[in-house]
Amino acid sequence: MVAIKEYKAKKDMKLSQFKFNLPEELIALYPHSSERVFKRPNGTMETFSVTRRDECRLMVLHKQSQTIDLFKKDADGNPIEGEYIDFRNVIDYFDDGDTFVLNDSKVFPARLYGTKEKTDARIEVFLLRELNRDMHLWDVLVEPARKIRIGNKLFFDDSGSMVAEVIDNTTSRGRTLRFLYDCPNEEFRQDLFALGEAPLPHYIIDGRAAKGESPRATEEDTENFQSVFAQHEGSVTAPVTGLHFSRELMKRMEIKGIRTAFVTLHCGLSTFHDIEVEDLSKHKMDSEQMIVNSEACEIVNEAVRNRHHVCAVGTSMLKACETAVGTDGMLKEYNGWTNKFIFPPYDFGLADTMIANFYHPMSTLLMATAAFGGYDLVMQAYDLAVEHGYKFGCYGDAMLILND
Repeated sequence: MVAIKEYKAKKDMKLSQFKFNLPEELIALYPHSSERVFKRPNGTMETFSVTRRDECRLMVLHKQSQTIDLFKKDADGNPIEGEYIDFRNVIDYFDDGDTFVLNDSKVFPARLYGTKEKTDARIEVFLLRELNRDMHLWDVLVEPARKIRIGNKLFFDDSGSMVAEVIDNTTSRGRTLRFLYDCPNEEFRQDLFALGEAPLPHYIIDGRAAKGESPRATEEDTENFQSVFAQHEGSVTAPVTGLHFSRELMKRMEIKGIRTAFVTLHCGLSTFHDIEVEDLSKHKMDSEQMIVNSEACEIVNEAVRNRHHVCAVGTSMLKACETAVGTDGMLKEYNGWTNKFIFPPYDFGLADTMIANFYHPMSTLLMATAAFGGYDLVMQAYDLAVEHGYKFGCYGDAMLILND
């Protein structure tokens, strides 16, 4: 258990207060994996790597006592040096009736690669959202944008059947594409997504390329960059904290009586946008679609009424809870959009615990985590994470913030 040092959080938080040194080697380029030894029938031993969603490290922050746990404890309650808490231990901090709020948004294969008509220039196209189902209109980002103008056509397969025409400029990198594909929308989407790949953030694909590896997302990424409980398609990046949950862990939660409430918030790319103002109150977030149904409200509100813990899994669910919570502290049904930007200081109205990943410096995700856990405590945790070699980013390690 580690006591924190003073970070001198101010009432009006500034962007520069969320800057810290993150070594490149601590940015996770792949999910957590561990070595396994397999004995072959002939008696020889073979070592191989196995990906396990729920075996990453888990750092535990205690808000009231202002302490941090990194290591497992012995029978006397003393930390066992070198034996880090792992994510599977998260259920040890919850009891029957406690409720996890999980994002069941499903990531679609949003990154495609096409070629420009006549020049055959290679163009990355990142699908953002569908604008018109019948006309196959999509809002996209293109790279390199300087090569793509209104009227240009892009080809996405060798047969030339998947073709798109640029019909509008939306931002410096943004374009509106009309896919020239004459078929029902469901068939079109199936064929389009078959050409796409998991939309890993650029820091992962660029990091892989820097190591001489292929920057393209793999078949394994298609599975790994999706939560096991994803249902409703619409996210262009994964709600990453949910990636730590395995089917086995979900079953163990059920056996222990820990309840799950599923809320849908389709994650956009605004969390990856650089903040260009020092005064955080002047930063504007992009809107993201979210849906809170009656079933989720019933589960969460029962936990609130019975004074059980409500745990927001990830910053997306923290945002969703704060968007849909009423003045009475109860979760309300909601079907709309949210552009809520959470940063310190912030008074939360629903969740009393939170699970988060370790995020990049000066990111809105770090700011939301610091708002919930307290700036001093969270920044001390980040210092410890760097010191102890925790992994950062979408495929990185996790922290649990408790109100004790």
